[in-house]
Amino acid sequence: MSSPYRAIFSAPGTASFSVAGFLGRMPLSMMGIGIVTMISQVTGRYGLAGALSATLAMSAAVLGPQVSRLVDRYGQRRVLRPVTLISLAAATGLLLCVQQQAPDWTLFAFTAVIGVVPSVGAMTRARWAGIYRGDARSLHTAYSWESIVDEVCFIFGPIISIGLSTTWFPEAGPLLAGVFLAIGVFWLTAQRDTEPEPHPQPAAKGGSALRSPGLQVLALAFVATGAIFGSVDVVTVAFAEERGQKAAASLVLAVYALGSCLAGAVFGLLHLKGEPSRRWLLGVCAMAVSMIPLLLAGNLPLLAVALFVAGLSIAPTMVTTMALVEKHVPHTQLTEGMTWTGTGLAIGVALGSSAAGWVVDASGAESAYVVPVVSGALAVVVGLLGHRRLRRPAPNREGRDEHEDSGTGERQDGQPVA
Repeated sequence: MSSPYRAIFSAPGTASFSVAGFLGRMPLSMMGIGIVTMISQVTGRYGLAGALSATLAMSAAVLGPQVSRLVDRYGQRRVLRPVTLISLAAATGLLLCVQQQAPDWTLFAFTAVIGVVPSVGAMTRARWAGIYRGDARSLHTAYSWESIVDEVCFIFGPIISIGLSTTWFPEAGPLLAGVFLAIGVFWLTAQRDTEPEPHPQPAAKGGSALRSPGLQVLALAFVATGAIFGSVDVVTVAFAEERGQKAAASLVLAVYALGSCLAGAVFGLLHLKGEPSRRWLLGVCAMAVSMIPLLLAGNLPLLAVALFVAGLSIAPTMVTTMALVEKHVPHTQLTEGMTWTGTGLAIGVALGSSAAGWVVDASGAESAYVVPVVSGALAVVVGLLGHRRLRRPAPNREGRDEHEDSGTGERQDGQPVA
């Protein structure tokens, strides 16, 4: 491990909560694609599969920020354990309904409740922020590391989920995702020394972190970005199946994540100068342009190459996004602020996966790659219109000057995605 990454793990407890966070984030890459694979295996209906994946993402988008707001006020342990048990119970119900061929409405009902799952990536990033607050360089490296962890999840998660569901039994992928969630969350919340201190607030002073104009821009742009991710997942599975190689979809999606992982690793070693808002806009534009070659990929090897190149712009953009979130929301609402970007992604995944599923059913997989292309264009439009807001950090950053940390590289990352 390169020295900047090694240095951030010198603080006690960092390695342990990072591993726990990795396990807890595996469902982020496994559950949605696992549902798509499971439903397509059992029913052959990609429209239903995409709609259920969209329901999961939309539910997480609605419930996630509320869970994170409670975490900011009452602490990770008190909130995450009960909501995780609720999510696991709903996942169990979904798998039983699929196995018993229950009516479609039952699948949607249980899938919606699964969305109460906590944003584990936001929880681990909040722990890094508590440890290295005021040390911009270490935070930049720490959040770059978190972006690498996200992408490692997306390298192995789809491979495991799709592989198990296609070679063992259809429910195997989502089932293992639930196991990872339980282990990761309960291990993470057992580590009290690095848990961020809660910040109880009177209701009159509460307010949502989304009141920040800068955060609004980031969340809206991530709706379009999430549509890229959601549609690419669904269309790639269908693309591989049309060519008689459905299991290979997991490898192609892993290549997509690998490109992002490598870019994030390099980005974490850099200490870039200049405005983070400009760097963020360039990243969004690069993601959008990288979608165009997908329309021209006529086979899986070419598709894998195109997705690898497309992945190179993801992690650096996510790292810069989290740096901007930290600048635009109060410290006492940092977990919620980070979760709102994940909410934007989740809404986008819902819209993108659903739209992609219907286009696949209507016109075939190859034509459906127009969905991520259009989504990328929308992200650029939002970025261009909102760029000015991102250049003005929030005035209530607890005494921080808006020019503080400029030229030191960015401090955080992103995920959560996932």
